[in-house]
Amino acid sequence: MPDMSASANLAMTHLATFAKEVDEDKVTPGVLGFIVFAAMALAVWALMKSMSRHMNKVDFKEVPDRGTESADTPASADTPAGPGAKQG
Repeated sequence: MPDMSASANLAMTHLATFAKEVDEDKVTPGVLGFIVFAAMALAVWALMKSMSRHMNKVDFKEVPDRGTESADTPASADTPAGPGAKQG
């Protein structure tokens, strides 16, 4: 292992005794991998719950543009066009 630095070589020699207990052909994420995955899952859940709360607070009512007029809109923009408004 001439390519490795001194600290990596030292770490490998200390961890080599632990690695002998594990099958060398099998690699698992271990406890740290599970903890990281669980923390990420909790963070996504909390963000989705927060987003849902914020989206439920939104009261969106679309207002038509005054600049665009179609065939079914009145010619005057300042006349009331509600359901109970008189036309004419």
